[in-house]
Amino acid sequence: MTNPNDRLFAELRRLSPQVTGGLLRMRQAAYRDGAVPAKHKLLTAMAISIAIRCEPCIRSYVRMAHEKGSTQEELIEFLDVAITMQGCPGEEWALKAYAAYQECLDHGLTPHPSGCCDHQTKDQTDEEVTQ
Repeated sequence: MTNPNDRLFAELRRLSPQVTGGLLRMRQAAYRDGAVPAKHKLLTAMAISIAIRCEPCIRSYVRMAHEKGSTQEELIEFLDVAITMQGCPGEEWALKAYAAYQECLDHGLTPHPSGCCDHQTKDQTDEEVTQ
């Protein structure tokens, strides 16, 4: 089923292809395997999302990291960093990330909520992104 925001995002991409396509290209480049494995980049993005308190971002990055093979142990170590940097509020937001990870384990890779990071998770070709 198509999310209503998917239609809106497609329209926004049509109206503003350079900016929205640029963001998608940037995300594709940033989160690919390189000297640092993609899963660690995604876990870093998750930790930053905890710090900025963006729940849709947290859920999206947890899901993407899980898809890239992140283990529970790796997730916990990144959550520890986020908690250390944020203290008690970090702990509360880290719980949201851990709950999202548990959903991935319990229910498979369930659809993530639509939000600011949702669009980067779509598998798109370079041609689609440049349009």
